[in-house]
Amino acid sequence: MKKQSLDMLLGKRLAEPYESQYRYIMEMIKSGQIRPVLNSPGNGKRPALHTQYWLAEEKTDHSAYREELLYQTSPMIHVDYYLRHPEMYVQDRSYVRRLSSYLQKRTTVYPVSRNERSFEIWGEEKFLSCGAGRTVLSRCGMDESDLDVYFTAEPFAYYAAGREVPQKLLILENKDPFFGMRRYLLEGNEEILGEKISTLIYGAGKRVVSSFREFEISAEPYMRQDGNTFLYFGDLDYEGIGIYESLAEVFHGRRKVIPFTAAYLAMLSKGLQAETLPATREHQNRNLSGLFFACFDGDTVQRMKNVLESGRYIPQEILNTGDY
Repeated sequence: MKKQSLDMLLGKRLAEPYESQYRYIMEMIKSGQIRPVLNSPGNGKRPALHTQYWLAEEKTDHSAYREELLYQTSPMIHVDYYLRHPEMYVQDRSYVRRLSSYLQKRTTVYPVSRNERSFEIWGEEKFLSCGAGRTVLSRCGMDESDLDVYFTAEPFAYYAAGREVPQKLLILENKDPFFGMRRYLLEGNEEILGEKISTLIYGAGKRVVSSFREFEISAEPYMRQDGNTFLYFGDLDYEGIGIYESLAEVFHGRRKVIPFTAAYLAMLSKGLQAETLPATREHQNRNLSGLFFACFDGDTVQRMKNVLESGRYIPQEILNTGDY
């Protein structure tokens, strides 16, 4: 509530007799328009008036908005929140009306990217991805799946030696092994460490997890065919193993990705013969699910863990063309 002085309230009435001024102020108090600030001093007259008053805030009539929500809004929008909080509807109204208009007019439904749909509805391509957009959608009792959007991840780099189906596709954590194996296949070789590999995919470290969340949309049709086998090969350290386990979780229920065991066995054998191994990088997440180790026999797992627990790791780059 705002505070105002007696003189400001009286305004032009300061020229009127005091009896008229007093009656005017008392009528305003009675109607609830103002109430005295009780600790303010009196004006020194009889009958006395306080010199400061609180102004009552005007109540907004939301009845028109209630009618709009109930009878002029798409039934896909759940209006309960805004009926309980009309002041928030006043704030969000322009966004809600645009959403309602879109839902009422759309006929053919087809998936588009989040930013494309955001611009189509609100004229702001980033509205859905910002906090305000997600809040408005939540208040409408909806989520992004109701708008038929998909999420665009960074496209992954790959090399296809062939597009036959079924085939084996090898996902690689790091760039050097990707280029080395690509060159090896371009030279006419078909097998890497005894496995026929037809497609190499560069995962770019942790980025592979976000890239593959939208695999069904972004990948070539031959990659999505049933019967294909996905292999993964990364550094033998906590982070590399964690990337594999995260990727396996992303693929869970849709397709299976397994470690490229031949490559891991080769790097482990070569690593154990090395004079020294690099120290494990700091701040790696060591919470592993065990999904990776479950793909190897007990002796191999123990040898891997011995390396990791000694504070060392084996990089992919320990293998090169001579090993393939």
